[in-house]
Amino acid sequence: MPRLSAKQAKALLKAAPLEVAASPLVTSQCPLCGRPLVPGPSVDEHHLVPKSRRGREKFLVHRVCHTKIHATLSEKHLAAEYHTWEALRAHPQIASFIGWVQNKPPEFMDRNIRPRTRR
Repeated sequence: MPRLSAKQAKALLKAAPLEVAASPLVTSQCPLCGRPLVPGPSVDEHHLVPKSRRGREKFLVHRVCHTKIHATLSEKHLAAEYHTWEALRAHPQIASFIGWVQNKPPEFMDRNIRPRTRR
């Protein structure tokens, strides 16, 4: 999968829905919660393996899903144990979050409070 520059990523996020659906880098659904992705401020990029741990592959996800991932898990745990979508969905806190967020509209944005201690 080709790597996007920051400028290309911003342009992709602001693109019209038809352009986003035609892009090979973008899926029409969030890989974490399965809700449709709507281009704009509700969409973020996520590295399954954090960049600080030499991760390169990017995926578009809802901003609320991305925030929940990083509020729940440290980069060390993301790189070591939770570097697949299946592993992330199996985490108890994230599984509970997915059940809650699936009833929200695709553009839904919320703030996740970081717990005092991460796993």
